[in-house]
Amino acid sequence: MNYQIILEETLEKIMKDGLRPSLLLHACCGPCSSYVLEYLSDYFDITILYYNPNIYPEDEYLRRKNELKKFLSEFKLNQKIKIIEDNYNPIDYDQAVLGLEQLGEKSQRCYNCYALRMKKTCEYAKKYNYDYFTTTLSISPYKVSSWINEIGAILEKKYHVKYLYADFKKKNGYKRSLELSKEYHLYRQDYCGCKYSKEVQEKRA
Repeated sequence: MNYQIILEETLEKIMKDGLRPSLLLHACCGPCSSYVLEYLSDYFDITILYYNPNIYPEDEYLRRKNELKKFLSEFKLNQKIKIIEDNYNPIDYDQAVLGLEQLGEKSQRCYNCYALRMKKTCEYAKKYNYDYFTTTLSISPYKVSSWINEIGAILEKKYHVKYLYADFKKKNGYKRSLELSKEYHLYRQDYCGCKYSKEVQEKRA
């Protein structure tokens, strides 16, 4: 499936209908959020959910969260973006990947990590009556977009909240995120976030 085409068709329908739906956007950091917010802010009223129990250690979690808040305060958009932080509980992540710790990048361990964070987003969107939910995760070339959208489709069916299909790295989305990161002097992390990706990066260094 071409998720970019699906996204464009959805945005075209929104514009045609003269609507401005609410969107709960799961975000992992400032750089990944930058292009996604620039792209979607003309179509949705956006709230960010920062739920990332996978990020290790806690200092890194806080650094990414604060960098995102700083970016939101400086980024010029046609709306003020609200950010909601869920509890930081690494045990949630540990339980989600139990038995998969030794697997590498783009493995079932990562799939479970996507699903954990997206499920929380969908549940929150359902509870607080958001029209759509989605995540910034697909902007990364290190993430499997087909898995992300598969999880979104499953959650949409289960919770009856519209999932916004996307592959944000398309249309030079990842490149644009790099440009915005440079423009706003954003901290760009050198590992995905979890303790296992950090160990791999440290071995490479």
